[in-house]
Amino acid sequence: IGEVLKLPDDSRETNPVNLDPRMATMASGVHRLNGQLMVVLDVDKVLEIGPERAAA
Repeated sequence: IGEVLKLPDDSRETNPVNLDPRMATMASGVHRLNGQLMVVLDVDKVLEIGPERAAA
């Protein structure tokens, strides 16, 4: 982890339709920061990934 940011919930957007489907299953939304897109990971969904899914 390089940096931890506290961002207001009202600036969170839903996942864009063109977000990679593999990433979208683990993302709970996005924030736009300085012209870049930051994906917010759902930690519970990330931890659900077992060895069989990680290899896919």
